[in-house]
Amino acid sequence: MRPPERADRTLAESLRPHLIEACGGRLGAISWFRADWQRGGAATGRATWKLDDGTKRDIIVKVPVGPRELFWTRRLQHKNGEPSTTVAHLLASGRTLGPYDLAWMVIEALPVGPLGLHWQDTHVSRVAQAATRLHSETTAFAVDRALVGIEDWADTMQRAKKAIRDNTLEQETIWRRLHRRVSRALDGLVQQWRERPLEHWIHGDLHLANALCRSTDPNAPVILIDLADVRPGHWVEDAVYLERQLWSRSHRLSLAPVKTMRAARRDAGLSLAESDHVYADIRRLLMASTAPAYLRTEGHPRYLNACLEQATAAADRLSC
Repeated sequence: MRPPERADRTLAESLRPHLIEACGGRLGAISWFRADWQRGGAATGRATWKLDDGTKRDIIVKVPVGPRELFWTRRLQHKNGEPSTTVAHLLASGRTLGPYDLAWMVIEALPVGPLGLHWQDTHVSRVAQAATRLHSETTAFAVDRALVGIEDWADTMQRAKKAIRDNTLEQETIWRRLHRRVSRALDGLVQQWRERPLEHWIHGDLHLANALCRSTDPNAPVILIDLADVRPGHWVEDAVYLERQLWSRSHRLSLAPVKTMRAARRDAGLSLAESDHVYADIRRLLMASTAPAYLRTEGHPRYLNACLEQATAAADRLSC
């Protein structure tokens, strides 16, 4: 049974009694909010949680959550009950709420972040280390399902070309030239990308809004939230996803995410291959060259110009 469709906050308010009951009286008053960077239909609230000794701590309530997010948040908790240095500490959760088939969870409120709000030069290395810890911890779990959501790069490229035709963009001629160049090599690039090793799990949504900390110490471990996109993949996907957020702010790329994550993986004893840099460039080229397909959300001229530079450089390195 599912509740009727309604606004997230109204839905959350209607579920409050069920949350209080499910939490056994530990849950305090909930203040619902929605962050600017939040995606999806989940309602998120701040509240307090009563511990066994009667003291209270700040927590975050999230309802509903997807089955993948709940699964991995549970799976990556430390077995001894101590908080993880990789993901938020889970205090309570469930797959149903009262009569409804809605998953929910209560996690610690992380006091520092998201990192995207205030830039520090250590952000790239700390997020790369956090992703590497996640990659390392998930090696204990076999990749037991096929890759989901295979990208249709041919369709995305056609939409990118149409966007260039239909809109007045800076450097339109250079974009057209790039698209002709990439289109000639697209089938081979996509085939090579789809043949990448898919031997481990990745975060899948590695950006600075999903990175928080328990401490203001500039070297404090980064805690990763929002595990809804954890999936089989190649580590360069996480690295390039992090990198692309900084393309239009090149001064923040003094520590290159791919090189930084590669070094973190080497230090952690995780697998590396000579072909990794090729996969990284293919990923850069596919993502950067198709950026005009997403003008509504990624159409800032500075970002598009940065994508054009990234795509051209990657195409040169790949000899496309």
